[in-house]
Amino acid sequence: MQFIPVILSGGSGTRLWPVSRVKYPKQFCELLDKPLQTLTIERLQKYGAGLLVTSEKLKDLTEKDILQNQLKIEKVLYEPTGKNTAAAVALACKYLELTGRADQVAGVFSSDALVLNQVEFSRALQAAVSSAQNGFVVTLGIQPRSPETGFGYIQVKDRALNTHTATEVMKFHEKPTLEKAQSFIQDGHYFWNAGIFIFKVSRMIEHFKKNEPTLWESINQLASDLSNLDAIYSKIKSISLDYAIIEKLDSDELRCVPCDIGWSDVGSWDALAEVTEAMPFTEHSLKKQPVQIASKSNSIFSHQKKKYTVVGCDDLIVVDTADATLICKKGESQKVKDLVDSLKISDEELTTEHVFENRPWGRFEILRDEEHYKSKVIQVEPGRKLSYQSHAKRAEHWVIVKGEAIVVLNDEEHVLKAGEHIFIPQGAKHRIMNRSQSLVEFIEVQVGSYFGEDDIVRYQDDYGRK
Repeated sequence: MQFIPVILSGGSGTRLWPVSRVKYPKQFCELLDKPLQTLTIERLQKYGAGLLVTSEKLKDLTEKDILQNQLKIEKVLYEPTGKNTAAAVALACKYLELTGRADQVAGVFSSDALVLNQVEFSRALQAAVSSAQNGFVVTLGIQPRSPETGFGYIQVKDRALNTHTATEVMKFHEKPTLEKAQSFIQDGHYFWNAGIFIFKVSRMIEHFKKNEPTLWESINQLASDLSNLDAIYSKIKSISLDYAIIEKLDSDELRCVPCDIGWSDVGSWDALAEVTEAMPFTEHSLKKQPVQIASKSNSIFSHQKKKYTVVGCDDLIVVDTADATLICKKGESQKVKDLVDSLKISDEELTTEHVFENRPWGRFEILRDEEHYKSKVIQVEPGRKLSYQSHAKRAEHWVIVKGEAIVVLNDEEHVLKAGEHIFIPQGAKHRIMNRSQSLVEFIEVQVGSYFGEDDIVRYQDDYGRK
């Protein structure tokens, strides 16, 4: 079985704050043994090298993920601005049409969901692809495990759970009240809408022409080299694929494969607690094993090197990062989104950035940020180098602690090994390069009058940054 996976990598995962943030969203976070986007691409690449549709702002994180994990992605389509899932799917369809594959079957998947039952997933996809080849738009309906109010529901004609057959869709239902969700579960004809859609590309293009002609008219002007994508996206509206297309289809155009594939959107800390409940504790896992006295059912998530202890508390979720700690009752973690909205007013930076930052060449983490100095630990990956740059308001001391680095200071190269130091005067041109096959790590101490990341002049940069 072959089809073209189209993976949508958008959203900010605000319900998983403080681990997920705007500049380091959920799909890249190390919530499990690998980031969710890595797991998604690995799960789908056996069906064909796919397309990844994501934000231009996530380019560095995306390319680093693909390179480090040797993922099979044919093309990354970078959106200038997020315009929701209809625009993303239309863009993918137009790209496939431009590359001569309008007659092939494609499947749309989110980058940040989890599938635990690979065998059932493959069976469900087989049924979906077969039905899509006959002209239907097919969705996978997930067997509900609880009366969930955070998902939409798909009402199907046949009640039986059968991953070998696509059944008729009667109606899509918006996120229900708890009472309504309970009635859906009891009825048995209702399945969670996971946002997974399988279709023949040419058929989906027809649906866009019919149901969203203005949006498609704009996307249809896309040049083969994508050079006019910015101009196109500035004109199109933001709307979900469900609203734009799926909910407008007649029952004779739409099918659903009901399935139980161990799916989770990992959309809240409660969801992650459920997913990881049976998983073992490891040294590097986000889930920690607390020492508990007169306590039970507490979930601790942290990458900090700490021992966590709980006394006299039940059913808590604790999420600890270097600069923020979340404590909430189990069952209440959907409200983290409201907390983030509040923080955006009082401390917006806490919702957008971590104390660490990933860059095309590696990453850095801020150790101390004081009025009179700032210190970082910086990692440079093999074969990578920082831009050739200078700073007007600070000088820097670099101490190599791991590997062998090449430092260029005012056009002169210096070889530094672990334990060696170099001083970068204020205003001096400088860069560090890693020509070895192993990681270079160094400590940077900045001294001066201003330590902002915008105090930089770049003279040369491999990654096209200004």
